[in-house]
Amino acid sequence: MQFVSDSRVRLTVAEARALAEQTLGRAGYDEDEARIISDHVIDAALCGYEYSGLPKILNVTEHRRVREPRKRILPVRETPVSALLDGGNNNGMVAMYRATQIAIRKASEHGFAVVGVNNTWMSGRSAHYAEMVARAGLICIHSVSTYRHVAPPGAAAAATGTNPIAFGFPTENEPFLIDMGASAFMGTDLAFRVRRGEMLPEGVAIDARGSPTRDPTQVSAILPFGGHKGFALALAMQALGVFAGSGTDVQKVYGYLIMAMKPDLLLPIEDYRRDMSAMLAGIKAAPRQPGVDEIRLPGERSLRERAKNLQEGLEIDRRIYDALVNVPEGKLPDYS
Repeated sequence: MQFVSDSRVRLTVAEARALAEQTLGRAGYDEDEARIISDHVIDAALCGYEYSGLPKILNVTEHRRVREPRKRILPVRETPVSALLDGGNNNGMVAMYRATQIAIRKASEHGFAVVGVNNTWMSGRSAHYAEMVARAGLICIHSVSTYRHVAPPGAAAAATGTNPIAFGFPTENEPFLIDMGASAFMGTDLAFRVRRGEMLPEGVAIDARGSPTRDPTQVSAILPFGGHKGFALALAMQALGVFAGSGTDVQKVYGYLIMAMKPDLLLPIEDYRRDMSAMLAGIKAAPRQPGVDEIRLPGERSLRERAKNLQEGLEIDRRIYDALVNVPEGKLPDYS
């Protein structure tokens, strides 16, 4: 560990992982759960998303549902190509990891799979699961219907979630990943701004009176990105959440859906990988405007940040580091 300044701390990846697992262990998570959550948040940090990295552990330990009764993650309905899981009020990074494993297994065997999860919360970075599927040689679509953070155009209160959607595509090289929310600002980043006392950008949130605000402590609702188009996308994710059983969720809102498909359902796998890589290379080769060095594809920055940070380590806010070190001993409810 190195104190870069009064406000920043640099950790090796091994130190960051140890800090994450120890903090989650003190909070009551068992070794396997702590590993899954730690792997997720460390990878988010490596990819350059500090707010979805180690600070996410504080969000987990402070979440309103963390002390509520929980059950084991079990299928409610299942077929050879599908499963609907009751997340049992377990953390979403654990529940979605299990769901993604099931989707990969079923799709690898049968060519296609769709898995829904409800009664879980805070699944983290959607690209994490899309990449798991893509690295297994499968095409992925992953959608989330989340806690109501976002106000529809013209509304003064939240009615939809940030509702991200992610895609993963295997290629001849690294997977091609797309991960985007339907909101102008992400809820995890909002919580991060509150912790650090940082103002928001203009035009991304409103207060309880429906007036624009940059103060993260006064936010009543986030706005959709792109106005009505972002709102429409959020509604599509909300509808897929219903398909994933959000109507039976404790809060009637959380619904996570993951689909995995073998490319050779339609094309020989060699042809698919070749044509996918060629398509992306053609886009990269598009003529550039003056002063533009590169046409950058979605996900490229994250892959480069990961490679760099694996070598250089991770830098985090000193207040976040101190808060993690001081997370008190706790015990999660036993499985009922």
